[in-house]
Formats: sequence, C-alpha cells, structure tokens
Amino acid sequence: MPRDIHPRLLRSFTAVAETLHFGRAAGRLHLAQQAVSRDVRALERDLGCPLFHRSTRSVELTEAGAALLPKARQLLELQAEITALGDTRALLVDVNSPGGDRELTAERILAAARRRCPEAELLARYQGGLTAAARELAAHRLDVSFGRYAGLPAAVRSRLAHTPVRLEPIAVFLPVGHPLAGLAAVPLAALDGHPVDVFAGQPDTAEWTDLGLRLLAEHGLTAAPGRTPPVGAAEFARYLTRHGSPILTTTDGPDIPGGVARPLVDPVPLSLVGLVHRPGMRHPGLAALCAASAELAAAEGWLERPPGSWLPAEDAALLPR
Repeated sequence: MPRDIHPRLLRSFTAVAETLHFGRAAGRLHLAQQAVSRDVRALERDLGCPLFHRSTRSVELTEAGAALLPKARQLLELQAEITALGDTRALLVDVNSPGGDRELTAERILAAARRRCPEAELLARYQGGLTAAARELAAHRLDVSFGRYAGLPAAVRSRLAHTPVRLEPIAVFLPVGHPLAGLAAVPLAALDGHPVDVFAGQPDTAEWTDLGLRLLAEHGLTAAPGRTPPVGAAEFARYLTRHGSPILTTTDGPDIPGGVARPLVDPVPLSLVGLVHRPGMRHPGLAALCAASAELAAAEGWLERPPGSWLPAEDAALLPR
C-alpha cells in the first residue's frame, strides 16, 4: 500500500520541474541541493516510477513527471489555502504604482486575486520599485511585491521567494515633438545620439536602472544623466517636457500627458516581472495571487519569450522550462 505523500516532496518536485535544475530549485526553496534531490528520490520511490530523465548536462521530465506536475501544483495551492484559513489579517500588496486608466500587470493580478478570494482583504500599496519594496518585505511592513527579482543583490534575493509572472516588452516614453515620436516602433539603433533616461541614481528602483544600463551598454547606447525622478503623472509630464530625453518604460506602462510610448524593436528587449514575498508565508490572499498570476500567464502567454528578443542571462535563468 502506498504511503501518504508529504507536501514537501511535491514542493521539491514542482520546483525542479519548473526550473529543470536541481540547484536553482534548491535556491528557490531555500534548501540544500541534497535535500531537494532526496525529496525527489523519495517521491519517485513512493510513486514507483521515475519523474525525471537526468544526465550530467540536463534534467527533463518523464511522461509520468509531466502528468504529475499540474496535479502537484493544484494540491500545493489547496494546501496553502487550507493552512491559511485561520489567517484573516489584511495582505499588503505592492503594485509599484497606480496605472490610472490602464491596469498594469500587478494591478490585473490583484484584481483577479480579489475575484478568486473575496473573503481575503488585499490592500494595494505603491512602493514604486522592488528595491524599496524588498526593504519593506524584510521589515514585515509589506507582504507581496512585483518586479525584477534578478536585479536585487544576491543577499536580498536569498531572503525572498520568487515566482516568474510576465515578460514585459520594453518601450520608451518620448515627448510628442521628439524626432522619434512619429515612429510606430523605435529600433534600438535609432536611439544612438539620444541619451536614454533610466532613472540612474534612484535607489528605490535600482533593479530597473540595472536592466536599463545593461540594455544600453550591450547595444552601444548612452544613458542620460541621473536626475531626481518625478512622482505622479502630472510631475512625470513636466519632467518629460523639461528634459526631453527618451525614458525607458514598458509597453504596458501608464499614459503620460504630452508624451507617447513607443515599443523598442530590433531586438525586442524584455523585462521579467516576478511575484515576490517572504518564504514560508501562508495566507489565502497569497494563494489567490499566485493562482491568478499563473492563470493570466497561461491564458495570455505572459512567459512565452519571442524569438530573437533580448533578456539578461540571469533573468532568463529564472524562466520555467
């Protein structure tokens, strides 16, 4: 008679199945790699079949492993909901900044989670950047945030749990009179001679600045001088008009009066947005956020990388395989 399967074994299996790498799975779970390997072997013994094809260079799901993965995810989500039933406190969710008339990625996930779990109180916060939010998460003044996890220092990442959510194409904001504003899409090479504002020197959004500087450096482009960034749409519009530099953003970013957003192409640069929280959290609202992000990602292809796109290697390593 088969033994009861401990959720820990399913959690280790799911992490390996999503990363196809025992080391990265161990990092995600904050466990030693040997412990993850031991859990997977124990699960294979309990089920009586191999779940992975292993070699010195790769890890691949077997047919049985591929069949188990969606069921394991469902069981882990259900367990999280059950263990969190007694937690009725409000969950503080950082959505970075309000999108105005347009719902941004984090706002869409929050709205979907509220529909999934109306009994949980999910309160939006506007921290502005994941670097700042990570400090609030560590201090337990915030529960969940969204942003570029790979751009955080390794010591900070080690204290946070991360789930990839969406690959967002990068764009530039341009004043309406800018020479490139008439283009439907802006080739990266066309930015030569137009220094790009990546909010250099802004400590709260250092993960975004890091992404922008990498993009510009790899394509021989120049960053605009670091300036004090604006807060709010009206101040952003004044800033754009005053300085006139293209400002790096995403194609899903909010509308700004007096400016236009144009997607970047040749190649299409991407930003990997992740859902970030403290490890070991149990709350029905967090389970709803994770389920909502997975549902939206599957329905809209949020984690499908376009051919020939640009993404830093450390971000690409976080994508499910």
